[in-house]
Amino acid sequence: MAGTQAVTTDMGTGLSVLFVLLAIAGAAVTFVTPGTETAAWGFAAAMIAGVLAVAASHLYQN
Repeated sequence: MAGTQAVTTDMGTGLSVLFVLLAIAGAAVTFVTPGTETAAWGFAAAMIAGVLAVAASHLYQN
């Protein structure tokens, strides 16, 4: 009774949602602390998380 089964996963969607939430948090840090070094780190975190969100959706697409 061994047949072929397609196994799907939602890992790409889950990782994308996670990185989007991190990007939103980084953007929030940027807006809360304007003109400081913390704002720069928040912006950097938002950009990196945004790139990882797009990459995750492409790497783990079904």
